[in-house]
Amino acid sequence: MAESQSSVLKALAHPTRRGIIRILRDGDRTAGELAGRFDAAPSTMSGHFSVLRNAGLVQGRRNGTTITYTLNVSVLEETLMATMEFLGMGAADE
Repeated sequence: MAESQSSVLKALAHPTRRGIIRILRDGDRTAGELAGRFDAAPSTMSGHFSVLRNAGLVQGRRNGTTITYTLNVSVLEETLMATMEFLGMGAADE
């Protein structure tokens, strides 16, 4: 599996990061809105956002002191397809 897919799977290994992804499925949220949904220190949440950004799962845009996060669905889709192919469940096997 490619390095980018590995970083996505590693990012999704943590339950808080999976929770952030679930929330962002419903639309963009600010860092503060997301952080308010979890019982974690601001520095811990910042670390989670960083891991998700580095994996390409989310994009952040700054407006003054506010960062709004958007889910990058295409990265999730590519990783799912690569994982299915790795497991021998791809379209070519049908």
